[in-house]
Amino acid sequence: MSKTIVILISFLFFYLPAVAEEITSSEKHSFMIETVVDGLVNPWAVDFLPDGRMLVTERPGRLRIIENGQLSEPVKGLPKSHVEAQGGLLDIALDPDYDNNQIIYFSYSAADRTGIGTEVVSAKLVGNELKELKTIFKALPKSAGGYHFGSRLLLTKAGTLFITLGERGDMYRAQDINDHAGSLIRINKDGSIPKDNPFIKNSRAKPEIFTYGNRNIQGIAMHPDTGDIWTVEHGPQGGDELNLMQPGVNYGWPIITYGVNYKVGTPIGEGTHKEGMAQPIHYWIPSIATSSLLFYDGDNFPLWKGNAFVSSLAFGQLVRLEMKDNKVIKEERLINGMYGRIREVQQGRDGFLYFITDESNGKLLRIKPLD
Repeated sequence: MSKTIVILISFLFFYLPAVAEEITSSEKHSFMIETVVDGLVNPWAVDFLPDGRMLVTERPGRLRIIENGQLSEPVKGLPKSHVEAQGGLLDIALDPDYDNNQIIYFSYSAADRTGIGTEVVSAKLVGNELKELKTIFKALPKSAGGYHFGSRLLLTKAGTLFITLGERGDMYRAQDINDHAGSLIRINKDGSIPKDNPFIKNSRAKPEIFTYGNRNIQGIAMHPDTGDIWTVEHGPQGGDELNLMQPGVNYGWPIITYGVNYKVGTPIGEGTHKEGMAQPIHYWIPSIATSSLLFYDGDNFPLWKGNAFVSSLAFGQLVRLEMKDNKVIKEERLINGMYGRIREVQQGRDGFLYFITDESNGKLLRIKPLD
């Protein structure tokens, strides 16, 4: 457990866009947490523009630009999100070639006469407006209900786009490879399908599927050294998972899980192991409600370099994981509820860590080292 000393030093920093709030320590670094901006309504994702501005999505359906600690008016040109329960405007990611093409990607829950489902759109950001919108993926079939949309995005320099999808609260959909729900999707960033996808030659499968048997992945990251794809996945009551994603692999939900049914605590499926289904690299009991994942590779926190960071909704924590040979060898929990539900942790272009809080008066906060 880290030791936190609450100090009132904001008056010393009145000339800065951010306001210092807390000084705390971990086993490896002491650090300061400062507010970059507040007044966000259930922010879901943050990304960083090359000129120092930041993009933040708000689940009720707004995209905001943050510049010098100030929120812009909502960006114009977004399609209408279906805002229900966990649905709305969700993740955002910049094209790896954004400097040249100004293209961003975002995911949201979209409704039509058949139901609701995750969709992904590419668009060009011009000033405070999105132009040249193109829908590049639709999760099918759509269905009723407002739960388990997944929706994290990961773009690779090779031009592929990974999209995480939940099973929409209908657990056995995750075992059907002719259904996008409960899977990790891999497409090219123009919406086409990579020729080496694992099910592309299977006429009974959705060719965009990269893995299946996933309950509700809400964190995805590429390891900076190995290029491996890692995810964190919500379990039910217990059984949140850290997984190393391999093409064509069945990750077991709901046949195997370390979680149990809500409230009653009864078993789910057939146990925790089954031949032909992958085991998590690490899991959490009780559930911490994992919501994002990153591998830190900056220089501002040298003793954290190579560590994984997982954000937690349930306990309002950042979980720091030290890893070796694809195994977790150390876990440390930071922040511990000081700011409420943490929806996402990201590494900025400046090498600092940033996180957003999923609250009606949500904040974007920055973590800076003291040593």
